[in-house]
Amino acid sequence: MKRILTGILVLFVIACKEKHKAAVTVQDIIDASIEVSGGTNYATMDTSFEFRNRKYVSQNIDGEKLLKRISVLDSVTIIDIKTNSSFQRFMNDTLVNLPDSISNRYANSVNSVHYFARLPFGLNDKAVNKELLGKETIKGQGYYKIKVTFDQAGGGDDFDDTYVYWFNIETFKPDYLAYDFHVNGGGQRFREAYNERYINGVRFVDYNNYKPKSKGTAILDIGQLFEKGELNLLSKIELSKITVTEN
Repeated sequence: MKRILTGILVLFVIACKEKHKAAVTVQDIIDASIEVSGGTNYATMDTSFEFRNRKYVSQNIDGEKLLKRISVLDSVTIIDIKTNSSFQRFMNDTLVNLPDSISNRYANSVNSVHYFARLPFGLNDKAVNKELLGKETIKGQGYYKIKVTFDQAGGGDDFDDTYVYWFNIETFKPDYLAYDFHVNGGGQRFREAYNERYINGVRFVDYNNYKPKSKGTAILDIGQLFEKGELNLLSKIELSKITVTEN
């Protein structure tokens, strides 16, 4: 009888461990994804890359994130600098006074490119709300499907946009993402990551950028629309000349 009770206890412990292992949370997934994609290197390393003939630089100075965009037009060098609390534009080292509406638009543009380049790092920001929707299969691979929304405070001008991420169940890497937007008539985009490479411990990818063939589709259904071939390739998001150095 004692042996039987011991055997039952062992089976119970194993079952509890398996149940605990299966009960993965949305925060577990995000943390694992950040860790496998760069971890603390995101905060301790400076990065730069080129995208569509512009140079983007991300730095951490005294604990503050500083994002730059550098454009060269003929003999004019334009440097846009976004911090946690401000935006400045310099033309040939001269500060340009801009209306708030224009500054906000430029700041959002700079932030958007850096945001996508550094994913999934930004998904632990305070303004981010994450919800695990379950699992979904794309191209025969299982994914954790996570919905992301933003608080108005700290969420930027596009706080009301909805994002969806698909994290590979085996690697925890975000292979796909989608989002809706409301400016310029609104719409939806679906991005498929490819050309993965690690530069000094930080993961970078390029994207195939798709849009639905028809309007009025639900953002939560867009993964299955991709699976069925019901999205059109709109553009490619490609980064070049990537550098990652200690700050």
